[in-house]
Amino acid sequence: MNKKSHPVADTTITRDITNLSKDTGNIYETVMIIAQRANQISTDVKKELNARLEEFATYTDTLEETFENREQIEISRYYERQPKPSLVAIKEFEDGETFFRKTTEQEE
Repeated sequence: MNKKSHPVADTTITRDITNLSKDTGNIYETVMIIAQRANQISTDVKKELNARLEEFATYTDTLEETFENREQIEISRYYERQPKPSLVAIKEFEDGETFFRKTTEQEE
């Protein structure tokens, strides 16, 4: 997820439904497109976070060996401060950066 390319608001803002659904013509299709894109972003962020935290993983079962790692905490805080995937997906959709296509059923 490239947050630097387009700034995203940290909070949810009210959006005009008619402007949001003008590309698809249907608000429900728009919501599904945004939801699918948000799932993609969430999956990518989760994979990236797991890859970065994998180096800190210890495979011991004892509680005595558990300790606080500053780097691990900073990585976790970085990902917690990032905007929600749904906000990023909405911003991408509004900016026209989301690619989507409608599949039509072919009549025989």
